Amino acid sequence: MIQGFLQTATHSWRTQSWALRLMRLWLGVTWIYAGWDKATDSGFLTRGSASFIGTQLSGYSTQSPIGFAFNKLIEHAVPVGVFVMLSEFAIGLATLLWVAPTLAAFGGFSMSLGLWLASSFHATPYFLASDSAYAVLWLSYLLLIRNKRKGFSMSFERRGVLRVGIVAALATAFAGVGKVFTPSVVQESAAATGKTKIVKLASLKVGATKNFALSNGAPAILFRTKSGVFAYSAICTHQGCTVSYASASKKLKCPCHGAIFDPYASGKPVSGPANNPLGKIKVAVEGAWVVLA
Repeated sequence: MIQGFLQTATHSWRTQSWALRLMRLWLGVTWIYAGWDKATDSGFLTRGSASFIGTQLSGYSTQSPIGFAFNKLIEHAVPVGVFVMLSEFAIGLATLLWVAPTLAAFGGFSMSLGLWLASSFHATPYFLASDSAYAVLWLSYLLLIRNKRKGFSMSFERRGVLRVGIVAALATAFAGVGKVFTPSVVQESAAATGKTKIVKLASLKVGATKNFALSNGAPAILFRTKSGVFAYSAICTHQGCTVSYASASKKLKCPCHGAIFDPYASGKPVSGPANNPLGKIKVAVEGAWVVLA
């Protein structure tokens, strides 16, 4: 069975045109990488972390033209995150291994279209929205397959079911391996004084940053300079993705659409599609701790 599985995949690569091979390789590897990125992110499925899937869904619910569809998903953020991660692995593996290729291509197209509507629908100019570009690429790939295979039918015979089962098992295994090599998230506890402690001042060196979460789970980032401490919301004002600090450039960058903010200039956008500065979070030093003011 395994030998036949590998022979089918090898034969498909040999008989396809270079254009189709290139599209297949790029899409398959990219989707596997997307799943791996989530599997190795300790905060993706952890409530209160800076990169929690629920926070991203919250951003989508307020920015997307189909935001109403995300209200219920937010309540089930962890299962949604697991489904997305496993789907990315499965679509990528199925594309590379030529297992249910039309179904995998349709899945990739649907996911890209959904991400475009959720995250980058309002991106201007439109070519900054990479999700729409992937939707077009998946659709083109799907149409090429349809032309070659003369339809979208797939076999549900025993062999076909086993091949799909192998891909599902591999997707689960990839996700499990990613979690094994991911450190756990450590969160600071709240203060007994009624104010939320973020971090001990002594453990935050001058020039250092600290990711933390607000009481509603929204991500934020703390800075310490020679003159004191300050913090911003880590939710990008463009489409609600989570920004991260790049120490080399001393800027906050959004991984979704490239918005860049200057934390040392009131969080103002300096590049990319965002127009508004990051929201300020009030913090203060009380005793040995940095707390939410």
